[in-house]
Amino acid sequence: MNGVFLRPDQAGSGGEALDEGQNKRVLALLFVGVLMGALDLAIVGPALPAIQADFQMNTRQLAWLFNIYVLCQLVSTPLLAKLSDRFGRRRIYIFSVGGFALGSLLLVLSPTTEFLLLSRAIQGFGAGGIFPVAAAVIGDTFPAEKRGGALGLLGAVFGLAFLVGPFLGGILLQWSWHWLFLINLPIAVVLIWQATKLLPDSGAENSLPFDWLGAVTLAVALVGLAVAVTNLDSGNLLASLSSTEVWPYVLLTVAGLPLFWRVEKRAEDPIVRPSFFASRQIRLTVIIALGVGTVESGSVFFPALAVAAIGVSASMAAWLMLPSVLAMTVAAPLVGKLLYRTGSRIIVQCGLLLVCAGVLIYGQMTITIAVFIVGGIVGGLGLASLLGAPFRYILLNEASAQDRAAAQGLLSVFMAVGQLLGAAIVGGVAASRGGGAMGYQSAFMVLALVTGALVCLSLALKSRAQEQADQAAAELVAQK
Repeated sequence: MNGVFLRPDQAGSGGEALDEGQNKRVLALLFVGVLMGALDLAIVGPALPAIQADFQMNTRQLAWLFNIYVLCQLVSTPLLAKLSDRFGRRRIYIFSVGGFALGSLLLVLSPTTEFLLLSRAIQGFGAGGIFPVAAAVIGDTFPAEKRGGALGLLGAVFGLAFLVGPFLGGILLQWSWHWLFLINLPIAVVLIWQATKLLPDSGAENSLPFDWLGAVTLAVALVGLAVAVTNLDSGNLLASLSSTEVWPYVLLTVAGLPLFWRVEKRAEDPIVRPSFFASRQIRLTVIIALGVGTVESGSVFFPALAVAAIGVSASMAAWLMLPSVLAMTVAAPLVGKLLYRTGSRIIVQCGLLLVCAGVLIYGQMTITIAVFIVGGIVGGLGLASLLGAPFRYILLNEASAQDRAAAQGLLSVFMAVGQLLGAAIVGGVAASRGGGAMGYQSAFMVLALVTGALVCLSLALKSRAQEQADQAAAELVAQK
């Protein structure tokens, strides 16, 4: 299958093959779409002071300008992923990019703070479908030996966005914060135009009723979790948990998740198939992804450790993270290319060990500039081996063609929940130990323990031989 791939709507059906050049254009389309969504998170930071001044926003409203994007993205991801399995990648990709662009335009036109937050919510909802659909298209289009490299390239987007975002934001802010969002509009137009030409229009043949009850109950549970974690006071967790800003939302999540599971077991075409969790490989993968998301969000506090331990300025601490980001950006596509050759288990294990080593450096050693940079590079290489390709590669192998995007959406939700929890855990542990360098180092030791447990779990993942045997069996079934 070298140099020739099948159209996503023809894979396994004996349809007309596309050449490698056409599939490179598909990959370029997906890459730019994911980059657009990732850049928006990276460049909004520099815009916050200007937006706050224009709308006279208080600190809480400003926090929600960021949080509402993440919250709506979390809610929309499983829904849009499922819809793309049913109605085709092209329609949902265009809907997602179009929703993101609409939110960007409305942000620029916002007359009030409330309208601004609504616009940001629309933008986040659209962004939720971009990455899962992109990963599913790769599963539809690329053979097993090419998927890892393609997924790794998409994974490198987030490091690239971190590098380019602040620089681009600084340039555009010379005119107005509005340009940070207006720049999305021409990009979105080109993406939609190319999607109509390159992505398939057909979805799965499915006359079953859509699982709207499952979609609503899952959204309610996720909203409850996200709001509860956002409102937690990491410096006073026990008192915070008993406040009316937290406990009702915890209760909503505790009640909502079992209800969602009950609904899914009865649904004819569930948002999240309970059969997913019959696969040990999927169970292990999403649990490990949850833990990796926790560690990843904990890395947000690395610059704070540099400020407390070394005495550098906040801006200098951000610059000290640059080697780590560069390591992630360069390593992610390289790791993806190794996946088929080595198998996903060894990649995941090596990544977890590197992450564990990185947080141990931060948690145990006397912090100097050199130690901080080395710890960042080691941890960055580990995260590059985990966040881009391996988990999505595993889910592509384990899910059926009809459920590829839904499986990718499930993975995104688990990672996002981990990211929500990680910041709360690190903040809470650091505050309980009095803050400062000692507090952050204690928190990073907790992350090291979490990562060590994940290494043990990863031992039960499938070997390369098992993985390739399953891939060969799936290809035989697709050809029949």
